[in-house]
Amino acid sequence: MNTYARQPVAFARGQGVWLWDEAGKKYLDALAGIAVNTLGHNHPRLVRALSEQIGRIIHSSNLFRVPLQEAAADRVAEITGLDEVFFCNSGLEANECALKVARKYGHDRGVAEPAIIVMENAFHGRSLATLSATGNRKVQAGFEPLVQGFVRVPLNDLEAVRQVATHNRNVVAVFIEPIQGEGGINVARLEYLRGLKEICDRQEWLFMSDEVQCGLGRTGKWFVYQHAGFMPDVVPLAKGLGSGVPVGACVTGGRAKGVFKPGNHGSTFGGNPLAMTAVVTTIDTMREEGLIANATKVGDAIRDGLAAGLANLAGVTEVRGRGLMLGVELNRPCGELVARALEAGLVINVTADNVIRLLPALVMSEAEGREVLERLIPLVRAFLAQPAKAA
Repeated sequence: MNTYARQPVAFARGQGVWLWDEAGKKYLDALAGIAVNTLGHNHPRLVRALSEQIGRIIHSSNLFRVPLQEAAADRVAEITGLDEVFFCNSGLEANECALKVARKYGHDRGVAEPAIIVMENAFHGRSLATLSATGNRKVQAGFEPLVQGFVRVPLNDLEAVRQVATHNRNVVAVFIEPIQGEGGINVARLEYLRGLKEICDRQEWLFMSDEVQCGLGRTGKWFVYQHAGFMPDVVPLAKGLGSGVPVGACVTGGRAKGVFKPGNHGSTFGGNPLAMTAVVTTIDTMREEGLIANATKVGDAIRDGLAAGLANLAGVTEVRGRGLMLGVELNRPCGELVARALEAGLVINVTADNVIRLLPALVMSEAEGREVLERLIPLVRAFLAQPAKAA
């Protein structure tokens, strides 16, 4: 179907943070498949593990024990600090699971029509439920009627949440991307997250932290909520969890522990041995290679370099983000920079029309980070030197 506005480039192979197209041109990958390729391309440990697993068994179904699923769940529970893991195939499915957990939690507490607080400019997926939770009219347009039961508030506005708590007795959960990815790398302040958690505790709501894009070490800790120093009740994961193999997970603890019972949810492909091999190998490799610390070091270097290289440049609104999840907001739409960057041998993305999004693999070195700067900063400067196009 005609659902993608694709760039006219096809990548034939990759190595680390480098890609080569069909013609042999080399590119520096600062997008990592949209935060998916945690270990970069062609990581020898991942390639070996997946190849060996394919030779053993790919799929058996959840009608039987899957020992690799148990091993992966143990690792996910350990790094999240939570108790239960449901494996699925994508971030959308992980978020759908989270929404079902919240509704079931509400019904178990006698709330007939449970409501969930969500944020403006959030992105939670494209199914009917997750696009209804998403704060983007472009995603929702044409798919009405939307799923009911969502109350939208601005990000970083605790008073708005308090007002909802006062006037809506059906609320059972808060659902937040602690760093909004598709929305433009909008960062929730840590004091805001702590205040939100306090409200949830006082109201006995679930705190659901959508870490599909920002989780798995990208920000310098396993998860953003760990920067704020508290435990959520529900954490949906995907993208970087399998370093390119499709996999998602919905992780629960606290008030959400034990909400689901047998028959409440399921997945045909979720938790299959191949995907679980990817999860186990990704987490183990991240630990052994120190990739979370590397995300902080390289991410700080790139952010500082962008701030210095674009300082006092008219048209640059803000450089923001955490670790290797970075955005450069301009004062005008800048989608054409994607094609210009490809010409310069650099893979980036533009989201929210005017935010350059950088999501490199966690294996990127400081030298490779400097090369991102050397290629990107001149492109931004040249773009902003042109007269802005009329709206």
